[in-house]
Amino acid sequence: MLDLNPPYKGGAPMDIGAGDFKNPSPSQTRVLPLQGRLRKIMKPNKTYGQNFLKSPAVAERMVDAAEISSADLVLEAGPGKGALTEKLLARARQVFAVEKDERLVFYLTLKFKEEFKQNKLVIVGADILKFDPTEVGLQTGGYKIVANIPYYITGEFLRHFLSEVAQPSKMVIMVQKEVAERILAKDPRATNALGLKESILSISIKAYAEPKYLETVPAELFTPKPKVDSAVIVIDKISRDFFTDVSEKRFFNIVKRGFAHKRKLLVNNLEIITAAGKKVLADCGIAPNARAENLTLRQWKHLAENL
Repeated sequence: MLDLNPPYKGGAPMDIGAGDFKNPSPSQTRVLPLQGRLRKIMKPNKTYGQNFLKSPAVAERMVDAAEISSADLVLEAGPGKGALTEKLLARARQVFAVEKDERLVFYLTLKFKEEFKQNKLVIVGADILKFDPTEVGLQTGGYKIVANIPYYITGEFLRHFLSEVAQPSKMVIMVQKEVAERILAKDPRATNALGLKESILSISIKAYAEPKYLETVPAELFTPKPKVDSAVIVIDKISRDFFTDVSEKRFFNIVKRGFAHKRKLLVNNLEIITAAGKKVLADCGIAPNARAENLTLRQWKHLAENL
């Protein structure tokens, strides 16, 4: 599929072309010399939740996990100072780096000047949560996402790329370790047969893909050092196949209702009081005293189809 997509040649309004920073105006140069601009650029912006990865080895393993080849088109969200970008450019056919911070947009055009000129790197100055991959020619299943994303946008980021825009074929992303464990439903206190404790987040992602925990990344490998560790997760086999026989709207309506009050039993959240409703639960092995966190993806689908 990737071979059918020619390399993007630019042209979208938000794109930064290779010549945009080639000749800064004399006034721009006088006001803030290059050295001063770079010092300012290197300071992380707390507003954007910036914690820059400083481990080439971790970046390399992320690219390995994404199985990037010379045929791949890759979208990177929040490239920061380019530690991961550098590894992606060494393997991918073309990299689209979406960066909201204008200072870093400028910095990246300098750091990757040659790749920028050759159009191997396309830098998009935009908010990733408002970015539509089709605007730069990326189609469903025709690209991969590899990114170290700010902790505070994780849920919105996943929802955006799994359900709102053209889906990637695969994602390898860095997230907060606790969030990664929630996505994989890892919890030693879990009580269901699978030893898992599900959440709306974990069920939502599993409806579209197969998540896998790759590795824990210590806080010491970032600058500035965050207060908690991170983790790399792989989200593979992304598609909407799960919804061929049940609507997304109906499915998520049931899931949200089921998780509305975490301490309540599922039958109370879903207001199942009839014998017919209780039979639907029994038919897929849901106990009368089950809570939403105890249900598997298959059981949620059964409820959406039959309640």
